[in-house]
Amino acid sequence: MQLVSREHIAIASDVQSGKPRIVGTCIAVEDVAMMHLRLEYSLVKIAGKYDLSLASVYAAMAYYFDHRDKIDRRTAEEDELIEILKQNHPSRLQEKLRQLRNE
Repeated sequence: MQLVSREHIAIASDVQSGKPRIVGTCIAVEDVAMMHLRLEYSLVKIAGKYDLSLASVYAAMAYYFDHRDKIDRRTAEEDELIEILKQNHPSRLQEKLRQLRNE
């Protein structure tokens, strides 16, 4: 059984690929954690910027810390996949810019 703060955090397989998110939004818990921990946005700023209740932002952080290993592992796997895709399928714009630099 997976207990989730139903008032603030939702998990649905058809939204955000099943990532935990703030209820009524597409804002994933990991996005709130990244903005707060890596970009050093205050939780008040995040709530204001995305028109979220402060309680939902705090709930997202609480959920993140309760499931940090799993969320960080999934994020790292997604980042790794993105890098592989970028290497195997460079954008046309990047290719053109590279060609212009080499001419």
